[in-house]
Amino acid sequence: MGYAHYEVVRNGEKIEAGYTVEAMCDRPDCTAKVWRGLDALCGQTPGGDEYGCGGYFCDADLYLAPDGQNGYRCFLCRDRGADPLADSPDAMTVTFSRA
Repeated sequence: MGYAHYEVVRNGEKIEAGYTVEAMCDRPDCTAKVWRGLDALCGQTPGGDEYGCGGYFCDADLYLAPDGQNGYRCFLCRDRGADPLADSPDAMTVTFSRA
């Protein structure tokens, strides 16, 4: 069995997946085309697992998994609901000035 085309159950629904299956990014309002391969998968297991939702996202909507974990995460699963683009109180600020 290869990963070119297969079916998985995600949220109770059977979907086609694999690196030859063309689809739209699973982030609402995103119209980017993706291929449902493992490189576009949120989490480590097609269909979802404890690490990710099992959705397929474009490069702009995927983030590296936290330290010690493999794969990628969508913006909701990366920090379990926290938006990674939101301001953070511990974020580093860089200020440039002219000499």
